[in-house]
Amino acid sequence: MLTKRLIACLDVRSGRVVKGVNFTGLRDAGDPAELAARYNRDGIDELVVLDISATLEGRRATLETIAAVSRTLFIPLTVGGGIRSIDDARAVVDAGADKIAINSAALADPPLITQLAQLYGSQAVVVSIDARRRGDRFEVLSRGATAHGCADAIAWAREAESRGAGEILLTSIDSDGTRAGFDCDLTAAVSAAVNIPVIASGGAGEPAHFAEVFGRGRADAALAASVFHYAERSVGDLKHFLAARGIPMRLNW
Repeated sequence: MLTKRLIACLDVRSGRVVKGVNFTGLRDAGDPAELAARYNRDGIDELVVLDISATLEGRRATLETIAAVSRTLFIPLTVGGGIRSIDDARAVVDAGADKIAINSAALADPPLITQLAQLYGSQAVVVSIDARRRGDRFEVLSRGATAHGCADAIAWAREAESRGAGEILLTSIDSDGTRAGFDCDLTAAVSAAVNIPVIASGGAGEPAHFAEVFGRGRADAALAASVFHYAERSVGDLKHFLAARGIPMRLNW
C-alpha cells in the first residue's frame, strides 16, 4: 500500500509566510526559509510554496524566496503563484522547485498543462483547484478565489488529468483556515473521479481530521499550514498517530 503524505504549505506574500481564514484576514506566520528548514528537520514529506498575490499582481512567484527555501530542503518542493507560461515555469524550476503548481493559468489556457507535462513530465505538474460548495455541486474559483464560478470541480479535475496533470491540489475555500476539518465530501468526489493523486487542503485542525480525510476523503496526501506553522502539532507525533490507526506513513523514527 502506498504511504500517505503530509505536506506543509507556505502561503507567501511580500516575502513573509501568512495565513488567514477563507482566504481573508491574513496574519504573519514567519520567515519562509526558517519555516522550511524546521519542516525539513521535523520529517514533513513535502513542502508547497504558494505566492498568493503573484497572480493578482501580474507577476511570477518571487524567485529569491524560492531559492532561499530550496536551499534548506531535502524533500520535494512545489511552487505556485503567477505561473502563466513555460518561461515562468522554467524560472521557478531553475530557482529550485521540483514541481510546478498552476491554477488560474490552467483554467485560462488548459493546453499549458500539456506543454508543461511534455517538458518536465506529468509528475512535476500539479493543477491547483480552489473549490467551494454551490448548492449540490462544487464550483471552481480562480485568481486567489476572487473570480467566480468558472467550472465544476469534478469535471475540471478530470480534464486536468486528461491534459497531463500528475496531481491535483484541492483546496476547500469553505474550510480554509477554519480548523474544523477537511471537506471530505469534496475530496472523495474528486478522488473518485481521477486516477492521479489528490492532495486535500483546507480545514486541518487536529489529528483526527487527517485520519478522516485519508479514510473517508480518500486523499493521497493532506496539506496544512497554520496547524504546523504555530508548532501546535509535531509532524512526527501526527505521523505516529496516523500509523497507529492503520494509515501507512513514512516514519523517521
